[in-house]
Amino acid sequence: MKYDEIINHPHYEPKNHPRLPRKMRAAQFAPYAALIGYADAVRQTAKFAELKSRRIIEKNLDDDRLDLLDEINLV
Repeated sequence: MKYDEIINHPHYEPKNHPRLPRKMRAAQFAPYAALIGYADAVRQTAKFAELKSRRIIEKNLDDDRLDLLDEINLV
């Protein structure tokens, strides 16, 4: 069947099975509420990663400063 043949047909409505109300249909997705703590865990991990990267950057800057001091003392 081609799209042109079905585009103007009415939406199918079952005769023996009434449609669920919108709230009941939404309740089918309630199991995904188990991921509620997931966003907090992601934020915490991102914060940890940012702090860790800052420490690495600061350590590299300190190492560069020490290298510069060593070069100045050698001259």
